[in-house]
Amino acid sequence: MSSRTAIFSQSHPRKIKITWGKALSWTAIILTLIIILFPFWWVVRTSLSTQREMLANPESIAPVGLTTVNYARVLGQVDTETAVAAGGSGQQINFWLFLRNSVIVTVLVVVGQTFFSALAAYAFARLKFPFRDKLFFVYLTGLMVPAIVTLIPNYLLIRDLEWDNTYMGIIAPTFLMSPFAVFFLRQFFLGINRELEEAASLDGASKFGIFWRIIIPISGPPLATLAILTFVSTWNTYLWPFLVGKDESVRVLTVALAIFRSQTPQGAPDWTGLMAATIISMIPTLILFLFLGRRVVNNIQFSGFK
Repeated sequence: MSSRTAIFSQSHPRKIKITWGKALSWTAIILTLIIILFPFWWVVRTSLSTQREMLANPESIAPVGLTTVNYARVLGQVDTETAVAAGGSGQQINFWLFLRNSVIVTVLVVVGQTFFSALAAYAFARLKFPFRDKLFFVYLTGLMVPAIVTLIPNYLLIRDLEWDNTYMGIIAPTFLMSPFAVFFLRQFFLGINRELEEAASLDGASKFGIFWRIIIPISGPPLATLAILTFVSTWNTYLWPFLVGKDESVRVLTVALAIFRSQTPQGAPDWTGLMAATIISMIPTLILFLFLGRRVVNNIQFSGFK
């Protein structure tokens, strides 16, 4: 009887019912994806076009005069004459120098903020001291303060310390910690079994020893998530590095792209070169989210931040 049922079910496959609700839902999802991805495609399309043909055919969705010379000249592989012949402005962007500066600033901020935020989060989660919860509440109010409010005081402080046009001046406001980072890690530390810490304490471990030898090793996923989020935020920061790091020796990539955009000796911005540089600068963050995006989402949900 079971074999006949199996044969019957194979000869009569189940029909998938498509309702109007499902059709509208999928249509809305597809339209949303198109709206979200279209600007990114426009950047790619512009970077693969020549300047002259792109300006002559601005309505074309596909690349016009398909070429990769824009990427080559952004990376310094093309001389000025060739760049001008390709329709560029002839302006140069020291891409590798600015990329190095962005990497230095981002790595320092990620390492500093992750470590010191973990220290503060562990103190708020485990240590007992007067007014701990009230201090944590006051600290969290920093999440409600717009960054623009502290911009001028921070700039005046950096200038008085003579840290302008230095790496120290760029990373100082975000090197130690941030309210979001402390809150995010505290939520995870609260869920760690206290018996592990009590056992280590009985063996004579200090508070910092418990933090370094027990808490940090088992907190790899949330620490990695925080590092990724901090990396993306720092990598894409523009306003603060623009104010403090105007010197070319410490200029980061986001500021360099904006300056490159403003250089218009031929009357029009070098859109093709700018979009090629933008695509290259996006590669690190795209790689991170391509391989670790799901982990970031899962750890944020696990830590209770919604």
